[in-house]
Amino acid sequence: MTLPVDRQVYDSLLEQMDILDITCATIRQSGAIAKALESQCGIEFLHLEMGIPGLPPMRVGIEAEKEALDAGVASEYPNMYGIPKLKTNASRFLKAYLDIDVSPLGCIPTVGSMQGSFSTFLLCSHLVEGRDTILFIDPGFPVQRTQTRILGIPSDSFDIYDFRGEKLGPELERHLATGRIAAIIYSSPNNPAWFNLTEDELKTIGELATKYDAIVIEDLAYMCMDFRKPLGKPYEPPFQPTIAKYTDNYIIMMSGSKMFSYAGQRIAIIAISDALYHREYPLLKVWYKMSRLGDAYVFAVLYAVSSGATHSAQYALAEMLRAAADGELDFVTSAAEYARRARISKKMFLDNGFHIVYAMDGDEPVSDGFFYTVGYGDMSSGELMGEMIRYGMATIALSTTGSHQNGVRICVSQLNRPEQFDLLEERLRLFASDHPCSISHP
Repeated sequence: MTLPVDRQVYDSLLEQMDILDITCATIRQSGAIAKALESQCGIEFLHLEMGIPGLPPMRVGIEAEKEALDAGVASEYPNMYGIPKLKTNASRFLKAYLDIDVSPLGCIPTVGSMQGSFSTFLLCSHLVEGRDTILFIDPGFPVQRTQTRILGIPSDSFDIYDFRGEKLGPELERHLATGRIAAIIYSSPNNPAWFNLTEDELKTIGELATKYDAIVIEDLAYMCMDFRKPLGKPYEPPFQPTIAKYTDNYIIMMSGSKMFSYAGQRIAIIAISDALYHREYPLLKVWYKMSRLGDAYVFAVLYAVSSGATHSAQYALAEMLRAAADGELDFVTSAAEYARRARISKKMFLDNGFHIVYAMDGDEPVSDGFFYTVGYGDMSSGELMGEMIRYGMATIALSTTGSHQNGVRICVSQLNRPEQFDLLEERLRLFASDHPCSISHP
């Protein structure tokens, strides 16, 4: 069978998979659709839907984990706080690349940032009576919204597309003034749009979080990957921009998955500010029989959901953080490969009538990196996603990320062979030929 995939074949597959609306398909479902069509049609699909690291894992981590396993740590439960070496090196890494001081005590390992967000949502919803809502600055990682639904925690959101710069403050305050917001979450660099919040925007968020006593959960899964700036020199400016410069009410999520391509071992750090870690909340005493936030997080929430992060993986992350802080491991230059892939593929989309949806950071075009967003004419997110799958390109709809804009997310991590770029260009040309587009976009 040749492309495009016959519509009847496509519709039949969606029915078999019980997907009533492609717009609502998750990242995993989109990948499953593509894999099923690959099998049925005998055609290689381009997997642009899932952020699987496309680079080898850092060798220093592998060797450290092997040594730990050989030493017998697999038979021992890990300390709930994390192994001392990891806590110390996480604190050093934050100082080296963000220029902030977080004590080792507040650097706590989690089973990936997925567990990090799940557990912090739960914690934050139990701090103050009546203040239980998580505010998403969208677009964002779709599964985090699913986590709040699983937990039965209320959520609120707004699409930052129309609220950059000086417009951000009034819109954010409109939500915070309800008195219901327990925590604010965003990612920067952003998944899916790859915009980076500016220092002025971070200052606005931090000041309002302090004013309304909300906690900011800052997802730095793609730390130092704004490749427009010379980030990545330990203890030297410029540093990764962070909310920690503007409020004490912060929890930073720092994952090994993308920075070090260590996704398979599910290891990350939750860094709680010193002031917040030691803060006492009477409601925590009611829920968990302990009032200090840091203790409740470790000994109640984390203990209940995982009983600690994988022991050997903690040794791996500890060594990668140490090597990076000591200037021995240049993870930023390694990750710049994603920017190269984005630059090449983005031009192909633009040359074939697509437009970048989230295109600007203020007066500056967004950085090239792990993700970007594209739209096509007046196609809705679902229409575009569905048609691109029929042309051998799997994506996710922006509607699943909380975005109010039409388009899809493109991930470049699995474009790791030269011939895949040839396939992409060929399929985009065919797509454009079959879908004449008369609507122009900036």
